[in-house]
Amino acid sequence: MFIRELKNRSGSVSVQVISKSHGRYQVLKTVGFGRARHEIARLRTLARQEIERLESQPSLFPCESDELVEQAFSSLYNSNIRTVGPELVFGRIYDHTGFGCIKENLFRHLVISRLAFPLSKLKTAEYLYRYQGEAINVDRIYRFLDKLDGTLKPTVEQIAFIHTRRTLGDDISVVFYDMTTLYFEASDEDDLRKSCFSKDGEHGNPQIFIGLLASSGGYATGYDIFEGNTCEGHTLIPFPEKASNKFDLGKPVVVADSGLLSKPDIKVLEKNGYEYIIGARLKNQTAIIQEEIIRQAYTESACYTLKKSETTRLIVQYAGKRAKKDAYIGRRD
Repeated sequence: MFIRELKNRSGSVSVQVISKSHGRYQVLKTVGFGRARHEIARLRTLARQEIERLESQPSLFPCESDELVEQAFSSLYNSNIRTVGPELVFGRIYDHTGFGCIKENLFRHLVISRLAFPLSKLKTAEYLYRYQGEAINVDRIYRFLDKLDGTLKPTVEQIAFIHTRRTLGDDISVVFYDMTTLYFEASDEDDLRKSCFSKDGEHGNPQIFIGLLASSGGYATGYDIFEGNTCEGHTLIPFPEKASNKFDLGKPVVVADSGLLSKPDIKVLEKNGYEYIIGARLKNQTAIIQEEIIRQAYTESACYTLKKSETTRLIVQYAGKRAKKDAYIGRRD
């Protein structure tokens, strides 16, 4: 005989005593069901006692510690539970990074809970109440996010940048820039949320753009928020300039996706003295360059460098995995 825990559709767990005789499994008894960990632990204790009774092998010396544990668990409620793991792990990282100097406990709670349990604002409030004993109204979280985007943003950026610079030994010579969109399940626009072309296919919902500047290793250098109808390429020039002035970065090499840079944007980038690395597509090259690229004999991860002009060069790398994908979808890239 053994104990089986069976997850139910409702989310609860049934604790059963199972017998395997003559090669068949048989449910001898369902001890009960529970949701919280202490409830399941108590049911397992009852199941062990039931197995002892059924096997007619009661212990000659009852274990006092088991009885004490059972009594302790039976007196616990959800309000007595505190989850300390996320705070022990992520809290230490949070303080080491430098965010501990922000005298806003709500900021700490939101960051750690976002790392441990990335949920909606409402679910975050429920998590903080149930597992951290913090009764925080969801409206307070929304109001705090407005503050975070306003008065707290420079402090958060500065702390993140200082940590990045310290980690990289003051060497921030390359920055990676990319953008993403966040859309809202709403139909109304405002000064920030605008309806425009949506990468997510949610053309009827307003959206915003978030631009992130990261250094080598993926360490955050800065971020900014843009209106939902902003052209992505138009954000690349002012954003690194603003970050360079704010953090005294100088002129780092900018690495970006090809979709963020048009020819006019590249000219502005060159005019401002930036070196850059951008993605390129084979189909966008001239027929002569395409022919020269295809003519090369490539091996896995091999690189081929082609000079396009006096100031630019094209670096081509072969990837077998990507080649298989392109062959499968019937196109050459």
